[in-house]
Amino acid sequence: MADARGALAVLAGRAAATGIRLAGRGGGTALPGHVALKVDPGLLSKLAERLSSGAVVVAGTNGKTTTSRLLAGIFAREGLCVAHNRAGSNLPRGVVSALAQQLPLRGSLDIGVIEADENAMPAIVREVRPRVLLLLNLFRDQLDRYGELETVARHWSSVIESLPAETVLVVNADDPNLAGLAEQTSAQVVRFGLDTAGATLPDLPHAADAAYCRNCEARLTYEAIYVSHLGDFHCPNCGNRRPPLDVRLSRREASGLDHQRLEVDAGMLGGCQTLELALPGLYNAYNLLGAVSVARTLGVDWPRIESEAAAFAPAFGRFERVRYGNLELVLTLAKNPVGFNEIIRTIAESEFDGPIVIAINDLDADGRDVSWLWDVDFERLAEPRFGGPIIAAGIRGYDLAVRMKYAGLAEERLWTEQAGLPLAELAAFLAERMRPGERVVALMTYTALLQFRRALSDSGAVDAFWEQ
Repeated sequence: MADARGALAVLAGRAAATGIRLAGRGGGTALPGHVALKVDPGLLSKLAERLSSGAVVVAGTNGKTTTSRLLAGIFAREGLCVAHNRAGSNLPRGVVSALAQQLPLRGSLDIGVIEADENAMPAIVREVRPRVLLLLNLFRDQLDRYGELETVARHWSSVIESLPAETVLVVNADDPNLAGLAEQTSAQVVRFGLDTAGATLPDLPHAADAAYCRNCEARLTYEAIYVSHLGDFHCPNCGNRRPPLDVRLSRREASGLDHQRLEVDAGMLGGCQTLELALPGLYNAYNLLGAVSVARTLGVDWPRIESEAAAFAPAFGRFERVRYGNLELVLTLAKNPVGFNEIIRTIAESEFDGPIVIAINDLDADGRDVSWLWDVDFERLAEPRFGGPIIAAGIRGYDLAVRMKYAGLAEERLWTEQAGLPLAELAAFLAERMRPGERVVALMTYTALLQFRRALSDSGAVDAFWEQ
């Protein structure tokens, strides 16, 4: 770097990362950035200036990590050198840690893909000045950290209003809050959403977060409901409605827990294309649609997008598959009611009928308040078509067990031996109690998944997540 202070900050961050890894204290995904920013508080903007084709910032409550990885993979297949906070550390210090490690001391890389935490997004956007800002969704998540949805939307509003005209805002127009925010900008807007028969919910879920019009506060009416409050909405009082879509999902064929086929109509951005996505779930169809919208906006050809979607390797805890002895573990991160409900919906859609582990922690990174468990539709897992055991685990495993009893789960299906015990013991428990060759699906909050994966990593079953 030509700037001496910036170069010193980068070297300090790299030294901290090396020390952390040599000491076996983790992957150095956050602390090195904290150290570097102490040396040079303006380092993030300096690093972003060295991305010759600019950066894409990806924000939203759910789907950031998967969508960012899809985009980074698509750009790599295009032959671009990509800087990306791949480990998912998405506060400014995590972004700086990643960029300081990946950018050369002199010269530049082609493009950045930056996943941004909801609260940190405005600060990251102001520093990075992205070429494209992708907004995926806004759901209720960890009220003790983020506050209500309206609070996050207000934080986002100021940065969206101030986007320069040359920035492209790519937004999920099925989200009433995001559709409204997109009306406040002078930036170019690309809107994506679903227009897919057979993928709709019969009613707005009771835990939906945006049931009322942003303009007049009348209750919204939906022609189609896809995920939580995402759908084709309109207000019968003031006429506010979902805007026309530039990119839409016109057809979807689900296929178990492994993949799905999606037909995407990109309109003026490139016509229709059928894509195979190596991930299940309607919410992952949204993630792919966001990635396609950005990639086509930046001129990436369809073959690159097709190849990455078909070969995509799931990120840490995003339907990640791990072989442990004779078992196949499917690891999913579920951190709020919408995330849980959509994973349960995906399991039901796949007709999976095996054992399910649900691990609930209440550490700082999870959110201390677990009352949201009562907003999850666990009743679906108590239906007769499911016969496998539900294994309650994690610090708040007994709270989950109470919730499952109220959901009507048969007593013989609820296993509580692992409730309250260290997650490091869970793998051995599963190996002992499950049949050889069995597939086990795990739904875990953030720190529970970290603890469980650390035990799997120590056994050699999987790499540490920062090494993937």
